[in-house]
Amino acid sequence: MLRHWKTSAVPTLKLAGPIILGELVQMSLHILDAAMVGAVSYKQLAASSLTFGILTIPFMFGIGITIAIAQMSSMYNGQKNEGKVSHTFFNGMFMSLIVALIIGLGLYFGSDIVFHLGQDNEVAQLAKPFLELMALSLIPMVLFMGGKQFADGLEYTKVAMTISLVAIPLNLLINWVLIFGNFGFPRLELAGAGWGTLITRTLMLLALMIYLFRSRLFAVYRQKISKEWYLSWATIRQLLHIGIPTSMQIVLEAGAFAISGILVGNISATAQAAHQIALSTASTTFMVSMGLSQACSIRISNAFGRKDVKDIQQVGRSTLTMAILYGCFCILILIGFRNYIPYFFNQDPEVVAIASGLLIGAAVFQIPDAIQAIAAGCLRGIRDVKIPTVYIAIGYWALGVPLGYWMAFHLGWDATGIWIGFIVSLSFVAGILSWRFLNIKSIRRLYRKVNQ
Repeated sequence: MLRHWKTSAVPTLKLAGPIILGELVQMSLHILDAAMVGAVSYKQLAASSLTFGILTIPFMFGIGITIAIAQMSSMYNGQKNEGKVSHTFFNGMFMSLIVALIIGLGLYFGSDIVFHLGQDNEVAQLAKPFLELMALSLIPMVLFMGGKQFADGLEYTKVAMTISLVAIPLNLLINWVLIFGNFGFPRLELAGAGWGTLITRTLMLLALMIYLFRSRLFAVYRQKISKEWYLSWATIRQLLHIGIPTSMQIVLEAGAFAISGILVGNISATAQAAHQIALSTASTTFMVSMGLSQACSIRISNAFGRKDVKDIQQVGRSTLTMAILYGCFCILILIGFRNYIPYFFNQDPEVVAIASGLLIGAAVFQIPDAIQAIAAGCLRGIRDVKIPTVYIAIGYWALGVPLGYWMAFHLGWDATGIWIGFIVSLSFVAGILSWRFLNIKSIRRLYRKVNQ
């Protein structure tokens, strides 16, 4: 048992570590941006919040599409087929470019949406140019994520992590110069943060592409350029077969949590603030689960390419076990510090009291939240994405959101009712996705997917 743990869990942890750190770095960039903009004025911060609210779902959809590159690259790497890996990279980056242009330019030319959301007019005026800059920055960011997924799929996860770490001080410097008008530059305030993000993301993309095209690690794939770098609708269709359902899974979950914020806002301002505190805390703990999910998905894709069903099961089971252990750890932290965590966000006694109670709900769903993320990753590794997407839609939108609404507004449980809805939906999704993965017995069913 211990030997299987070492051969299955330890490599997954090593692979997941840089992915988790990279995710936390990306989250910290948003937090630092908000903090610097908030120092200018609360209306600038409100405009920033409005913009990110508009960007979140399109951005997550774009990121979800790129995940397919990691899955396909890992599968062909498991088959020792360098030509197919190189072919996947070329077509995956082309697909990422098209998706990035559609999302980025669509948001850029549709930036007037800020005037049609019932917001304060001054906030909307500030948000429009910021939204345009952030929309343009999505183009290099989605392409960066495409290249990152390629490197991650080949288990070189430190590449993008290192670039992301370097981006923190760079982004801080550019923001400090442009937001506040230092070193003789004009004081651009919120627009300065937009320019900082656009410049930083463009440089991150350039750094990653230079590395991929210069590093000896990827030389074997560059040698295949003359034969394998051609557009193939069949390959793009395979990538979309994984990418679109994966994106939908992310959007369905993100949309459920987004609508919850709107519902809680109808209760009271204090409840909404408390809800945001608990949700921000839960989002931070979830980064570890996401990293484990991506790592196990990559390893399972590799085993899938090798047609090694035993390794698929061992990697999946060991990572699901880690999900339970990690969830237990988070429960202890959130319950033990539930009366202290809210003070990092707000000092209002009523907000702190409500948030403290909601953190108990956040603690309860830590285990199912980690399990559902990793189970989805396991299934994605064997290219089983369509039916799980249906299950996720049912869990969040047929169970969680309606139940939360009913308990919040009909039973009078307020924000607590919304969070009970979260617990129910996450538990349902965790249970059914785990069951689907652990009960796959037909080898023919697994291998038939490779040839689709």
